[in-house]
Amino acid sequence: MPDGAARTAVIVVPARYASTRYPGKPLALLKGASGLSKTLIQRSWEAAVAVPGVARVIVATDDMRIADVARGFGAEVTMTPESSRNGTERCAAALDALGDADIIVNLQGDAPLTPAPFVSALLAAMAADPAIEVATPVLRVTPEIHRRLLADQREGRVGGTTAAIGANGDALYFSKSVIPHVAASAVGDPSLPVFLHIGVYAYTRAALRAYSALPPTPLEQLEGLEQLRFIEHGKRVRVVEVAAPGYDIWELNNPEDVGPIEAAFLARGLD
Repeated sequence: MPDGAARTAVIVVPARYASTRYPGKPLALLKGASGLSKTLIQRSWEAAVAVPGVARVIVATDDMRIADVARGFGAEVTMTPESSRNGTERCAAALDALGDADIIVNLQGDAPLTPAPFVSALLAAMAADPAIEVATPVLRVTPEIHRRLLADQREGRVGGTTAAIGANGDALYFSKSVIPHVAASAVGDPSLPVFLHIGVYAYTRAALRAYSALPPTPLEQLEGLEQLRFIEHGKRVRVVEVAAPGYDIWELNNPEDVGPIEAAFLARGLD
């Protein structure tokens, strides 16, 4: 590609039916502000469609029930293998259906509250530095959220994924534990480098194709975090700090997450 040429971006919304914690969750119904119910996959697709400057939005799934519903509300769909172990592998499996896309965004099918500016920030970072092959957003935690994450950790719950970032802006590590460790006396300092990871990714075609050829790694499997495969194999992951949107960004991981997500739709007036 010539220097300075615009790169084409597409969004892939990976969705699988066989979730261990919530089987069939892409088809779970979520009420909007007026009481209108839509499936999770439709709401996630609508979040993707709201991102400006993207050429296409494609649902990638391994299940015809999800595919039929997605096509019914107007989505473009590509079928991917049931063997895909995570969203990144499913995006890689969709590569042949993505035409000449240069940048592929993975907007997960259980994240309907993902703000469009988060995706735009990744695309802007990659446009500004063509050497970036993988990018993902983080939020600097507030003292309140930091305390909540630490409380969850003490109780044995996973409150979120945190990231440690190097001076060059690349990720050093991601963990479901709260990193870095800080002294108890420092908790409450808003300048602490504690960053909450948001599970959206942008990749170049080459990075995505390379990922699918790399074997899963020990830390990836222990933490249950797909992005660690890049880091363990020596691949750079650029971290982009984004501004808090003013509302909680819930993902639908368990049936009990439906209530908070519907409350967020109501608070934002989203139907």
